[in-house]
Amino acid sequence: MQNYEKLLERVNKDIDRHAAEAIALSDDLAKNPEISEQEFETSRKHAEFLRHAGFAVEVPFYGIPTAYCGRINKGANGRVVLMAEYDALPEIGHACGHNVHGAMSLLAGAGLSGVMGELGGDLWVAGTPAEETNGAKITMAKGGLFDEVDLALMIHSGGKDTYVRYRALAMDALEFRFKGRAAHAAGAPWEGRNALNGATLFFHAIDMLRQHVRPEVRMHGIISQGGAAPNIVPESAVARFYFRAPWRSLLDRLVGKAQNAAKGVAMATETEVDWMNFELSFDDVQPNEAAESMMEDVFRELAVPFGPCPGAQGSSDVGNVSKRCPALQPTLSITEHPYAWHTRDFAAVTTQPEAHEALVRGARLLAAASLRTFISPSLREKMWEDFRTEKNRIVF
Repeated sequence: MQNYEKLLERVNKDIDRHAAEAIALSDDLAKNPEISEQEFETSRKHAEFLRHAGFAVEVPFYGIPTAYCGRINKGANGRVVLMAEYDALPEIGHACGHNVHGAMSLLAGAGLSGVMGELGGDLWVAGTPAEETNGAKITMAKGGLFDEVDLALMIHSGGKDTYVRYRALAMDALEFRFKGRAAHAAGAPWEGRNALNGATLFFHAIDMLRQHVRPEVRMHGIISQGGAAPNIVPESAVARFYFRAPWRSLLDRLVGKAQNAAKGVAMATETEVDWMNFELSFDDVQPNEAAESMMEDVFRELAVPFGPCPGAQGSSDVGNVSKRCPALQPTLSITEHPYAWHTRDFAAVTTQPEAHEALVRGARLLAAASLRTFISPSLREKMWEDFRTEKNRIVF
């Protein structure tokens, strides 16, 4: 690749120059976590970092109060978007490592900023809040933000394992509202229609459905409303469920089965039921062979060991991006311990020296992959070819 080594050397020098600032930013967010859709101070700090690195920054962005976009546009020779996450979890803070890998994307952007004039491309660092709930990437993808992007990428912090070919489950978040009729539970229970019975029986129906779905499917829920007092027949009850599957087509059929079960339950308990999404829907991550092979080459080049993806783990709004353009989200270990996401142990490790080292390492990986994308039109063409092939694949 023409000039790749020389350009990468310059990029890495700028990464070194900004590394201490990025680490300080990550640690500051760990001490001051902000949950989904409340990341006002966090997004301001991210935007300030990017301005210092030479980006023109728009905040808020895309109609989302805590989103932003930093941009260096030097021509039409490719467009790369580095995605940054930064929302924390209620009570346990940055237990998914968004403070680390959000700063990782910013640091990669800072490293690339000095060579964009020679590359003649368009580089964005997009702040994508609320990954843990409504997923800003979903709104951005649906609105077409990524439709003319050659590669959208980020790295996710991980426990002991590192892998490139990340997979996630498509997910629908549905709220089922059962409506009955109130009555005195002791004086005249026959006058009532118990909405809580409907919700409870619905859980049993879902449990019975489990033996007839693929093993990768996940269905889990809670009763978020179940009545006002024991001596009143509940006139309303609400059950919230997450339904997940490896492919959107499979998930759509699964949700149809669950809706049929809700109808049957309502008939059996003489109640009424309706349903609605209480969060936006996540798509599965669409593979891209050319992009993933390129990223594996970058990991080898930087001597970062990696293994196979252990299988779909949870859901991510990166999946929605992957349905609109070539996209990557490798998982990079930030600790030698096999800590799970969404635990206090994982939150604690994000401020340790090993996480700081991983932050810089990940920035180098992201920057090198971005650089390869900018300097190789044939790579960009192959990623788009693989994107279209995979998008047209039908999964039953």
